Amino acid sequence: MRKKILLVSFSFCSLIGFAQVPEDALRMSWNTPGGTARNQAIGGVMGSLGGDITSNFINPAGIGIYRTSEVVISPGFNFLNNNGTFRGTKTSQNNSNAFFGTSGFVLGIPSNPRSRNKSSSAFSIAINRAADFNQKINYRGQNDFSSFSEAYASEIANSGLSLDDALNSNSISFPARMGLYTYLVDTLTTPGFGTEVVASPLRYAFEQDTAFLLNQDNYIESKGGITELAFSFAGSSKEKIFWGVSLGVPIMNYERASTLTESDATGNNTNYFKETYLRERFTSRGVGLNLKMGLIVRPVESIRLGAAIHTPTIYGMRETYDAELFADLENYNAPTTVNVGTLNEGFTPEYRYDLTSPWKFLVSGAYIFREVEDTRQQKGFISADLEYVTHSSSRFRDAELDGSGSNNYFNAVNNVIRDIYKGTLNMKIGGELKFNTIMARAGFAYYGNPYRDEALNGKRMFISGGLGYRNKGYFIDLAYVHRITNDVNFPYRLNDKANTFADLRGGGGNVVATVGFKF
Repeated sequence: MRKKILLVSFSFCSLIGFAQVPEDALRMSWNTPGGTARNQAIGGVMGSLGGDITSNFINPAGIGIYRTSEVVISPGFNFLNNNGTFRGTKTSQNNSNAFFGTSGFVLGIPSNPRSRNKSSSAFSIAINRAADFNQKINYRGQNDFSSFSEAYASEIANSGLSLDDALNSNSISFPARMGLYTYLVDTLTTPGFGTEVVASPLRYAFEQDTAFLLNQDNYIESKGGITELAFSFAGSSKEKIFWGVSLGVPIMNYERASTLTESDATGNNTNYFKETYLRERFTSRGVGLNLKMGLIVRPVESIRLGAAIHTPTIYGMRETYDAELFADLENYNAPTTVNVGTLNEGFTPEYRYDLTSPWKFLVSGAYIFREVEDTRQQKGFISADLEYVTHSSSRFRDAELDGSGSNNYFNAVNNVIRDIYKGTLNMKIGGELKFNTIMARAGFAYYGNPYRDEALNGKRMFISGGLGYRNKGYFIDLAYVHRITNDVNFPYRLNDKANTFADLRGGGGNVVATVGFKF
């Protein structure tokens, strides 16, 4: 089945090899439940509860509820499955990895018992796995509608340069220049139309007035994640109002290796096209800065209301790009392989840019069963969070001293971000029941679709549960989170016809444990 979406205006020919595309912005902001085992078991509803080190990353006012100090570590393990459907063909890819979840310490400073105000404060340093990029994606199918080489032909044709000038121009992307080098992109003289720059599979289809059919395969393996360090300070007044602020320092590390392959599916050995593949490798590393501010109010016993604002994270990024293109054009030209180094004097290009992530706004409410000062006497709670994330507000900017040559590119990327993404509502609900030293927990989280186009399905759902044990200052929590995710992936983007894409469905989950002690 052919799948299309409406085109958005986006020129990919402004820079020699910049890899920043709208999907990069979404990857940095579309984060899902994390935190301690307790927080994950209850669906991530920490907006109004507090008393958990995860509050550093959701609503830092929750740190103000601490009266004692604690140290926490949270190891975990992911086991996931990705299913890709591309033009009617389904494929599956399994992947798993260990991770180190929310860990750190909280230093609680209780109020002076002689004080009428009963004010208290707390300080915390914690580290959290804010995003996990470890995954493998594979999809394949037959395509009689488009070829990735069309993007190169379009880029060169729109540049207004001759083929010789385009081959050596820094205004043309590396993949397009490699397409020229291997003759994957060439010229065609058509009676009545003159000379056109066309892609190899289409060139011969036009020349012979025949349809073309391609086997397409895309394999993507990514690694890394975002690890955030938080420094938080919080306080309370009269045990009714809790406030907090957290300075976040996210450290991003991302690697992606991909191979996009096209081969002739017609069985015709004389149509001057057999196979081509593009192998790419991106690495991105950077450090950011953000601020989280929150408030929790307890208007009456048993009720807690929370609100928090997360400012955008401002990242300083450094990226490298390398690629190799192979083309076998049968009798038209000898099989040829070329890499970025061949066209860049033997060097791997490196780029610097800034990325600003979206805003996040959160409101929350919780009902505590038997709300008393001694938490050991509480019987449990039920809580719900509502988040709004402004995905369309992400922005790229050039970080070079002289960024005049790349302004057009980043402006184009930012315009597309505004066009294809939208703000989303994320909803979470969870609860806990206490049985003396044993606790049972359950939760559900729904992350809304960030895409404007209704044809693109990007929602995510998480169903979770877990157990906890607390006794004499020690605690152990276990949680399992089952994930059901939907997303899309574009093997390439064209600006003169509708784009084809793969539907991605993910399953599996993660197990996380948290061990800590109070002092």
